[in-house]
Amino acid sequence: MCGRPPASSTTGCAMSETIKSLAEASERTRLSPVAAKSADTKGRRRAVTPCPVRTEYQRDRDRILHSKSFRRLKGKTQVFLDPKGDHYRTRLTHTLEVAQIARTVSRALRLNEDLCEAVALGHDLGHTPFGHAGEDVLDRILPGGFRHQDQSLRVVDFLEKDGAGLNLTHETRAGIGAHSKGTGAIMATAIGAQSLEAGVVRVSDAIAYLNHDIEDAARSGILDLDDLPAGPMNVLGARRSERIGLMVRDVIEATAQNGQVSMSDAVLDATQTLKDHMYEHVYPSPLIAVEVGKAKGVLNALVDRYTQAPNELPGFYQRIADDAGLTRAACDYVAGMTDRFALDRYRDSHLPKTWV
Repeated sequence: MCGRPPASSTTGCAMSETIKSLAEASERTRLSPVAAKSADTKGRRRAVTPCPVRTEYQRDRDRILHSKSFRRLKGKTQVFLDPKGDHYRTRLTHTLEVAQIARTVSRALRLNEDLCEAVALGHDLGHTPFGHAGEDVLDRILPGGFRHQDQSLRVVDFLEKDGAGLNLTHETRAGIGAHSKGTGAIMATAIGAQSLEAGVVRVSDAIAYLNHDIEDAARSGILDLDDLPAGPMNVLGARRSERIGLMVRDVIEATAQNGQVSMSDAVLDATQTLKDHMYEHVYPSPLIAVEVGKAKGVLNALVDRYTQAPNELPGFYQRIADDAGLTRAACDYVAGMTDRFALDRYRDSHLPKTWV
């Protein structure tokens, strides 16, 4: 779509150039003065021929969307390992929910919706199989530790396209790298993000996972909705859609008022309390913990296998081993696996095969 047009298509070429210039001009007049403008990007690590139709952030979004790492998210755990139920979230559906929320917020605030979408679609590309259980394993094995946001940058900068990477803009890369989750304060990373768009994705991520994890936990029988703390539920609402709608409106109103990505004190306190409850009472559930322990054993065994038998690594990862060491190569390979692929590789390497 963005290759050079045929020499005879001069009219089409001029029209295409007008399409992009009109889009960039529209950003100047339509978006907030504090929004990121695609024409002002700090650029890419490697220069490329400009696309005559799409803005730079639209191009980032499409490169992520068509990547192998993005497609593999459909087979990676969100909370429930390799879920068989059709309605449980995976890392892919989580990513799409984050993108939808981020686009809604950014549109209302007149921020750059395309940049928000690109960051949202790319924010979890480096996530391991088996969710944060996999991340914990690789964090203990890899010298210097393993954080999925750092791995997401490694994916887009290097691992995709066998070493070529996706060559994204500075702003999209910064948004992906600034992403983080955990037991800490919800707004901390959003406030410290390099762009308002990156901060919007950060808080959208929290809104998405907190609400869909509640729904999935209730569906699985791990959580009884009546056991959720009454205070936050009275503030935020009993239904998922009600909570998300209130949180989104609150972020829009507070950010417009404060000039930085924000929530009102009441909604932020309720959201943080609800998040703390999930981390204290739901995520450590014995029903989850048993499977998490098994998953960690699988990934430990796989990394150990590939460091002892590097010839079993695909050729690209063998080249990484030559440059960065076996542990780095094994962690890169294992981090990119889906849940089921990891289980298949474990069966192949650690369980006896039926004699034929």
